[in-house]
Amino acid sequence: MHIKTRPIIKKTWNFSESMPLLLQHIYAARGIYDQQDLEYSLSCLLPFYLFKNIDLAAALIVESIMAKQTIMIIGDFDADGATSTALAVKALQTMGCQSIHFLVPNRFEFGYGLTPELVEVAALKKPDLIITVDNGISSVEGVAYAKQLGIRVLITDHHLPGETLPEADAIINPNLPDCPFPSKHIAGVGVIFYVMLATRAKLKAHQFFGEFNREPNMAQFLDLVALGTVADVVSLDYNNRILVSQGLRRIRTGLSCFGIQALIEVANRISSTMLAADLGFALGPRLNAAGRLEDMSIGIDLLLCSDMSSALCKAKILDQLNTKRRDLEKNMLTEAWHHLESSMHSHHQVLPAGLSFYQANWHQGIIGILAARIKEKTYRPVIVFAASDISKNVLKGSARSIPGFHIRDALATISVQHPNLLLSYGGHAMAAGLSLLEQDFEKFQNVFEKIANRQLSEEQLQSIIWSDGTLSDADLNLKTAELLAHSGPWGQNFPEPIFDGIFHIIDQHLMKDTHLKLRVSSNADASQIFTAICFNVDRKIWPNDAIKKVHLVYQLNINIFHNKKSINLMIKKLSIV
Repeated sequence: MHIKTRPIIKKTWNFSESMPLLLQHIYAARGIYDQQDLEYSLSCLLPFYLFKNIDLAAALIVESIMAKQTIMIIGDFDADGATSTALAVKALQTMGCQSIHFLVPNRFEFGYGLTPELVEVAALKKPDLIITVDNGISSVEGVAYAKQLGIRVLITDHHLPGETLPEADAIINPNLPDCPFPSKHIAGVGVIFYVMLATRAKLKAHQFFGEFNREPNMAQFLDLVALGTVADVVSLDYNNRILVSQGLRRIRTGLSCFGIQALIEVANRISSTMLAADLGFALGPRLNAAGRLEDMSIGIDLLLCSDMSSALCKAKILDQLNTKRRDLEKNMLTEAWHHLESSMHSHHQVLPAGLSFYQANWHQGIIGILAARIKEKTYRPVIVFAASDISKNVLKGSARSIPGFHIRDALATISVQHPNLLLSYGGHAMAAGLSLLEQDFEKFQNVFEKIANRQLSEEQLQSIIWSDGTLSDADLNLKTAELLAHSGPWGQNFPEPIFDGIFHIIDQHLMKDTHLKLRVSSNADASQIFTAICFNVDRKIWPNDAIKKVHLVYQLNINIFHNKKSINLMIKKLSIV
């Protein structure tokens, strides 16, 4: 692991004179050189008409609404899918849709997307129009079956399309080859938000809104857009930052839906101080727990709650599921490390460039998190498999990758070179899903290892922590922490500021047997003392009273205790000096 200071490519920039110089440098290091790129008003959003087929999509929905037809929303079982589903249902209801249902596949029964089996269930409600959210771009067979039953299909998705597109009535996806919408990293919830914007505009053109059907304010759904966008870890480009910023603004002012308010309460957060990181690390995991362990319908029902009492009941269920998820994850991670260490020791090998794991007892809903955890520790692309609950002898895999290794393209290459190895696959550059026969796991493991070894150099396998430099004593304070906290939203590819420096240890002790709590000072006279916390330290090294100086890579965190604020240094890397 290497520590590098973020470079500033452009030497001149145009910021307000009132902006602190530290913040100017932080923005410039992220490629922001103009004050205009920090203007997050809704008027700066990209227009909906840039999406290919959006007028056709809106026309399909408007026809269904005006003819009082039945619409079925088909969602996905993650936080992006849940927020997308809830947004579609709520928005269509405010636009006068009188018959709307949603269906989200249970991953253990149906698998991902609009499958023929799911269409069979959806058909029981006799929908005239199916709208997929955060899925559908690979549902060739499911769409064909729906059309065979006389059901029109509108696909809204953001995942990369394959070579063959479904024969849907319309497809809205920024990653279609000829779609001019510039924000290619928009989440599924962002895509359906834009579709609803276009639908409202077309209804307005039809003079649909009046005394009984009032034109809805679409800003009321931005809390859902913010949560789904951050939880899906999509790149926070300018357009996504606007969506997240506006959603956070509504949450902080108490204008979020009851479901999000309940999630904030069970996560022991405060609405008025919510940050993007809270959406990603506190709310998102609790919402995802429903889809990982049981049924995401619980999460969607939460987001659709019309009163706080019902919302709190459902949020507490999700909180309990999340606790269970953490326990399962911890046990699976221990087993994976044991397997890896045993394999490396017995074969006297260096760590391969690509890693894949499978154990029969692993929980299918946790493999994505496990892959991410192993990737973070090894800095290699990782695929974790579990036995499928749908088909006997079939394994479901979840993949996470690193920069320089496009995981979906790697799977596509494997599919071409070994035509019968993969049963299915799909995803993004950094995350993907796949399935194969249990008997083919070892062959896949070898093939994946070879392709990763071939594509990734030793340099690419060295993780880098990018620092924003050393904070001066004058800047190492609560004022700076609050400035940075409210200068986001920070997130994927627009990272929260990280700093590094040498600190003197005043004292040290373990918390919960695995976490190290330090009291440190940036100078020998200890004129300023800070609390610094490092999670999951090496117990063979820490605590150690003989160690007096350390090099810390850290983020500034605001701690509130008895209504009194202070700063903690949240350690990302701890080195002995």
